[in-house]
Amino acid sequence: MTASAAVAAGYTLAAGPVRAEVITTDTTGLDVGTAKIKVADGEMPGYFARPKGVANPPVVIVAMEIFGLHEYIRDVTRRLAKLGAFAIAPDYYFRKGVDLTKITDMTQLIPLVNSKPDSELLTDLDATVAYTKANGGDTGRLGMIGFCRGGRNVWEYAAHSTELKAAVAFYGPPVDAPNPLWPKSPTQLAPEMKAPVLGLYGGADTGIPVAQVEALKAALAAAGKTAEFKIYPGAPHGFHADYRPSYRKEAAEDAWLQMQAWLKKYKVLS
Repeated sequence: MTASAAVAAGYTLAAGPVRAEVITTDTTGLDVGTAKIKVADGEMPGYFARPKGVANPPVVIVAMEIFGLHEYIRDVTRRLAKLGAFAIAPDYYFRKGVDLTKITDMTQLIPLVNSKPDSELLTDLDATVAYTKANGGDTGRLGMIGFCRGGRNVWEYAAHSTELKAAVAFYGPPVDAPNPLWPKSPTQLAPEMKAPVLGLYGGADTGIPVAQVEALKAALAAAGKTAEFKIYPGAPHGFHADYRPSYRKEAAEDAWLQMQAWLKKYKVLS
């Protein structure tokens, strides 16, 4: 896949070259489209996929990376719909007024996404749940998955939401960089977790030391919270992102199976 083709397909180049062998999930048997989610200051766009003709499907929120609502996240949403979920990926960076998938310079991208307050993020996610409920989703079976910053957001939402039944964080940082807009990191929120979370991490992640993961695990255990972790030896950050060179097929496929088993265990997926 050339750089121009990748951008045209909705992939971001911010994280480096795009692999030609990206996973592509078709829309057969699915209803897919653009969501318009009511939030306090307007409408938040999103992408949804759900099984065609199925009443009251379970809901799974997909929390994207910092790179915007690009084709990888849309494809993950379709993969979840193929598993029977009303899956939805909210574009919670829409207020920045720029398409993050088109930004190739990380020094431009990071300040934009770091200016997103957690208070706003959490209300955006609450609005996403309300949208799915109003459109026929069974929010009594509410799950969430997220990748990278989205994985961090999974931990944050699990500490906030009383509706969430189970969640899976793919390499979500347990410790935040200092930011007054982010009052508490996932590790600090351990005593407040309200849903069982599965954490999937790479043993060779240069940005998330295994010691941080172990500290989060210990904090959750000390607080009596339900959580499990799997660390993939030799896997880097972004090992599930099949459009990037960081992709590791064996770890990614196993993590996807672990995610399904977790959401089935807690009755989100059938």
